[in-house]
Order: sequence, then structure tokens, then C-alpha cells
Amino acid sequence: MDALATLDSFAPWEAAAVVVAVSLGAALLAEFVVLRAAQRFVTRTETKLDEIVLAELRVPLVASFALAGVFLLTRLDGVVAAVPVSERALEAFFGDPALTLVVVLWAWALNETVNRGVDYLQESGARYDFAPVFSNVWTLVVAVGTVGTVLYIWEIDVTPLLAGAGIAGIAVGFAAKDTVANFFGGVALYFDDTYRVGDFIELDSGETGTVVKVGVRSTTLLTRDEVMVTVPNSVLNATKVINQSAPSRRRRVRVPVGVAYGTDLDELEELLVDIALSESLVLDSPKPRCRFRRFGDSALEYELLCWVAAPTRRAKATHRLNRAIHDRFAEAGIEIPYPQREISVLRDADAAVAPSEPPAPDNGSPHATDGGDGP
Repeated sequence: MDALATLDSFAPWEAAAVVVAVSLGAALLAEFVVLRAAQRFVTRTETKLDEIVLAELRVPLVASFALAGVFLLTRLDGVVAAVPVSERALEAFFGDPALTLVVVLWAWALNETVNRGVDYLQESGARYDFAPVFSNVWTLVVAVGTVGTVLYIWEIDVTPLLAGAGIAGIAVGFAAKDTVANFFGGVALYFDDTYRVGDFIELDSGETGTVVKVGVRSTTLLTRDEVMVTVPNSVLNATKVINQSAPSRRRRVRVPVGVAYGTDLDELEELLVDIALSESLVLDSPKPRCRFRRFGDSALEYELLCWVAAPTRRAKATHRLNRAIHDRFAEAGIEIPYPQREISVLRDADAAVAPSEPPAPDNGSPHATDGGDGP
């Protein structure tokens, strides 16, 4: 307030010149001294996040110092009195546009800072990165906040706009309910930390794949057959999703093995563990082990348990272990039995069935003859 009173004591052109000179001087000082010193400092750090923040905030920071003088001129009584227009007209012609430009520049810089930061964290391979949907939500929040602030600066009554927006929102909600459901489904998946880009997931329908993109409307998976599958976020939010990459990426491999009754179990267990340790895809820790599960109908049922570094290696590791078990069992003479069934077919001997002869006539029959003459 004292500074403004001092400026009011100057002539209008002198006060304007002082304000503009101070503003430009502050802008040049920020550009060539403060920002360059900060640039030398951030280049020494390991992360690039501070470089992203400095690069995006450079323009709005310098512009804010430069435009501060223009806005301040509309607040000086001496300058306002010397201009043959009303104070509000002077503010609308100089002050409001300057303040609006500052707000827009800062909003753009904040939006770009967050979006570039999210992209950097994803490209760096950080496990706990931001979901891409957060960038979309942040952009929407910044856009709405910027529009509201600009309307407030220009003293525009937003009450009629809010009423119209409410009616339009209801209509759009009914027309695009699936899109809205997918949007909020994606937000829920993000806050629940269900999966991230790069995770290998399995859906309730049996489909599996690596998450390659998380959008506002849908999530894209890349299957093992190199096929892109797009699943709406609302569907993922309402179904069971198995994240094979969380909480850690390593996964257990189970290989069932059946051996014949009478096999030396100590030799068998030692051989199975040695096979697992010899496989390059199998991790040394946790250590592979085998378990005797049950007495089967035709075999002693064992299970070889070991770990691989990622869920996508389970199928290949199982293939290699099965082949190694087959070859090493053949060398050691260990039999892998299979169910056997005996089927007996009984057939009756062919026999000729003679036709039955008619019975002989009864001697007491009235039709019997005694050798005499007939009637």
C-alpha cells in the first residue's frame, strides 16, 4: 500500500514508466539470473523431474513478472485519473487480459508438468508409477478450474451457465452412459491399484496379456499371440482380474510328475531338484523342491516346485523342465507309468441249431388207423 501511495505522487507517465520498468527488470532478472542458476542446479541431480518442472514453469514465471506491471497500472489512482475512460473500462482493456493471460499460462504449465512427469515415470520403468488415466483426470480438473477462474476475472455470472450445464449434463449422461461408466471404472481401477502398464494380468474370461495402455475408456492388452485386446474399463471394474505381476513379478512353476511304484524316492527327489537347478530360467532363490502329493492308481504322484523371474516365462520353463525330466529319467532308468486297462471280449461258440420235428400222432387219437377199412 505504501508503494502504491508513493507511485500516486508521481506524474501519470512517470508512474507508468516506473511500473513497466520494474516489471520488465523483474522478468529479465528471473530469466537470466534465477532460472539459469536453477538450471545449473537441477542438471546435477539424478532425476529429470526437476528439469521438467523448471522447463514448464519458465514461461509463466517470466510472463507473470512482465504482465504484473500492466495489471498494476490499472490500480494506480494517478494513472486511472489521467486516462479519459472509466476505471472499469481501463481494467477491462489492460488489467483483465493481462491477468487472464497469466492464469492461462500457469494452467497450461501445470497441466504439462504433471503429464510429462507421468510419462517420464512410465518410461523410466518405475514400479509405482502413475496410471495414464490420472493425466486425463488432471487435464479435466485444470480445464474446468481455468474456465471458472477466467469467468470470475471478467465478472461473468455463471448461474445461468450452471443451470444450462446441469440440463445438458443430464442429457449427455443418458446418451453416453457407457462412456461415463468406463471413465469412472478407469478411475476406480487406478485408485484401487489393480494393475499398471507392463503388468501381466488374467481376466475372469480366461484371457491373459500384458497391459500396454490404460485409457479413459478402455484398457489394451497384448496377448502372447501378439494380438491386441481392448477391454472396457467398466467390464474390468466389474470382473475378477488376476494380476500375475503383483506384488512381485516372480511366479511359481508347478510340474506334476508320476513315477512307478517301487522307485527309490530319495534318488527321485534329488534328481528332480538337480534338474530344476540346471535350468537357466529357474531362480536359485527360493530353492527348488519337490513334494510327494498322493498315491495314484498307477503311479506315485510328485510335484516339482520352482520359481521364475516373470509370469511370461512360466510356459517356457515348464516346457524345458518336462523335456529334461523325460531325458534324465530315461538315463536313470526311472519309469514314468501310464494307466493300463485290460479288456476281455467273451464270444459264444458257433453252434448249429437243428429245427424241431413235429410230435408223433397219439395212438388213441380218433384219426389213428388200425389197418382196417376207413369210413
